[in-house]
Amino acid sequence: MLKIALVQQSAWDLPVDSMPLAAGYLKAVLDADPDIGREVDVRIHNMRGGWSVNEMTRTIFHDEVPDVLAFSVVGWNYRNFSLLAEVHKQLRPDGLTIFGGNHVSHQAPKVFRECPSVDIVVNGEGELTFRELISSVLADRRDPNLPPISGISFRTDGTDFITTPDRDRINDLDIIPSPFLTGAIPLLDRNGNFPYEFALLETNRGCPYRCSFCYWGGATGQRVRSFSRDRLAAELDLFGYHQVPTVFLCDANFGMLEADEEFTEDLLKINEKYGFPTSLEANWAKNKSQRFHRIVRTLKERGFKSSFTLALQTLSDEALTGMQRRNMKLNQWQDLSDWLADEGMDAFVELIWGAPGETVESFLDGYDRIAEKVPRIAVYPLLLLPNTAYSEQRELHGFVTVRGESDDFEYVLANRTSTLAENFAMQRFMFLARILGENQYFKRLWRPARVLAGMSQSEVIHSLLEWISASDHPSVVAFREAFPVLAESPAVASGHRLLYSGPELDAEIERWWNETVVPRFPAGWTEFGPYFYRFERLARPVYQPPGAALPDGWREEGDTYVSSGLVSFPFDVTAAYDRLATGDLTAPEPLDTAYEFRSRRGFYHHLDNHETGAHYFGTATPPAPDDRTEPTAPGSRIPRNTLTPVSETS
Repeated sequence: MLKIALVQQSAWDLPVDSMPLAAGYLKAVLDADPDIGREVDVRIHNMRGGWSVNEMTRTIFHDEVPDVLAFSVVGWNYRNFSLLAEVHKQLRPDGLTIFGGNHVSHQAPKVFRECPSVDIVVNGEGELTFRELISSVLADRRDPNLPPISGISFRTDGTDFITTPDRDRINDLDIIPSPFLTGAIPLLDRNGNFPYEFALLETNRGCPYRCSFCYWGGATGQRVRSFSRDRLAAELDLFGYHQVPTVFLCDANFGMLEADEEFTEDLLKINEKYGFPTSLEANWAKNKSQRFHRIVRTLKERGFKSSFTLALQTLSDEALTGMQRRNMKLNQWQDLSDWLADEGMDAFVELIWGAPGETVESFLDGYDRIAEKVPRIAVYPLLLLPNTAYSEQRELHGFVTVRGESDDFEYVLANRTSTLAENFAMQRFMFLARILGENQYFKRLWRPARVLAGMSQSEVIHSLLEWISASDHPSVVAFREAFPVLAESPAVASGHRLLYSGPELDAEIERWWNETVVPRFPAGWTEFGPYFYRFERLARPVYQPPGAALPDGWREEGDTYVSSGLVSFPFDVTAAYDRLATGDLTAPEPLDTAYEFRSRRGFYHHLDNHETGAHYFGTATPPAPDDRTEPTAPGSRIPRNTLTPVSETS
């Protein structure tokens, strides 16, 4: 029996597992082959992002040493997997170690130079190539007949290697067995619960664009190929049966094809049948057609949760030209954001800092123009990824890069239009912007800061940066020391958790709001200003680590929700927000008002992902007539049918 280990590792140290989709495909392909399946023992090792090499070594090799060790390689795990390959060679010198994935595809010279224990690199789609490799090993385990296999580079001696011709793209994707329908990826853990952050699903492969920063079009081919509707419907039915809450589509442009409407129709039928899934996240089509509008409206009508992406990347014409994105209808983003707002749908914008042609001034100008429409902005540092135009045009654009400390990504530090010093300053801006904007730690504060204090979104962030730099409060000092040199996602997630787990830190940020922003409000609004932040805090998701008690003032409401009880305010806060949205700057009159805040449980497990984390923000509801009471101290909680206040600062 040939023992095969398939290894994946997620990007971040999430409290829940990421679904091992790539490894699941490979296992399903081998298990379904009648000539291979009975001769192999295939195991998936699904590693969390925070695991050390030592922990992964114990997991993979503790019980047995595999004959074949295959890794799904991305920039964040490249170095760790190289070390694990070295361990494998020591334990099994005649074993076979394989690297596959976009980060190493067509990168054999680098891989074989830096990873001496890797035997084979798979170039392009890996399922059929991997099946042929294993078939060859089974035919002759001492001397695999590798050269005739298309789509690989294999080591011959030392750093010498041979690369075989590229393999054709898989036209009929249904020949790849489903990892869900075959059971290659189990959907329940030993306790009968769905164990993953969300279910990953491909409905198609390919991308019609060739953006300079992205290897999606180059890596998967421009022609889009789809899985069949019947197969996808069967997979969705399985998800619904096992009560999978969220499906995340791995497609490059969901909402572009007629098949995407059919998928949406089937998704809604499954939801009607089982009550699940309840959320859909996707990489939405760059150009938003009427088909996209119909899908969005349909999902909203059925109560589906989803975050709609406007992947603008930049508003700079010069930068867009270098990105090869001028042909996209991105200039329609304002009308689209207005339409999404009118539909009551949550949207966010993706931007990239560091593109050639972009300056600090042009970037912040575009950032603030977007923020007036869509304040939830995800700002990512430019990376030079393998198999992209930017990576092949280094000299043209004057790129200066550095590899990540724990990953193999190339972070852009300077280019022909931005300096090293500017970039390091922008990394600090991005770190805070991603926490406050992308992850929505500030969700409702942007409008009053802009309309009442005259501060753009970037000015708010820079103001808080200055406050943090000058503060000597221990909680703020600890937060300041957590700022990374590069705004990498794991560091952003850690900083985000510091805010939710540190009430003293949040109290200091509230003090910054009250002392720096509120005094800029017009007369009549300054007394009201502090209650914007108080309301914001209560409407955030409730952070409850496993085994910990709920924060003070919150109580369980069944298995799904938590409630604050009634919380009193001396003003009608929601009415004030509504007036500001219409441009009405009339100062609010005092009016004792109480709200009950209600949030879904489980945010702790999803805080690191801004898309699924967005599903846990609270709602504020005025009390029913029979629950109304006399007002108490502002911000205090009013337990139902009593007048006993809970802590004003809870």
